[in-house]
Amino acid sequence: MKKIEFLEIIEIILTFLLVFLPVRIFIFEPFIVMGESMEPNFHTADYLIICKICIKIKEPQRGDVIIFRPPVDEKKYYIKRIIGLPGETLYLKGKDIYIYNKENPNGFKLQEPYLEGENFNLEEERVQLKEDEYFVLGDNREESFDSRKWGPLKKDRIIGKVAFKLSPLGKIIRIIKFNNI
Repeated sequence: MKKIEFLEIIEIILTFLLVFLPVRIFIFEPFIVMGESMEPNFHTADYLIICKICIKIKEPQRGDVIIFRPPVDEKKYYIKRIIGLPGETLYLKGKDIYIYNKENPNGFKLQEPYLEGENFNLEEERVQLKEDEYFVLGDNREESFDSRKWGPLKKDRIIGKVAFKLSPLGKIIRIIKFNNI
């Protein structure tokens, strides 16, 4: 092997270590959906790109689809949608979710256009979230193992939020607007 070829190989390795590896570790991470809990919006084998730094730059918002480690199993990753934010009270009944917070002390009914046409029935429940807790639900409410079963999700368990969905056909679907981070 010539000296020039060896130096090129070293340059490629250093570029990987200095550029791509930190991006993979600190900013973006791939994730493959397993299970039916987020249908019809996310399906088994959907390939997602997770933005890890997004949740450090800006607090997670209602409606964000996040990846996290659930309190019931440290070894698994779950994907769910944020419904309730820290400090809020939620009231679930039938298909309706009502949110009570400082801005809306009389509450408001949560609008969920991503569930258009879905048929489910939530058990009546009232949930009070602490200042570091989120309430998460799967979009497929009938099949989802979520905060209704194991309680609120602590913020430190969130890995990141979905930035892109790569469908099986390779189409890129933009999910969040990076200019709003």
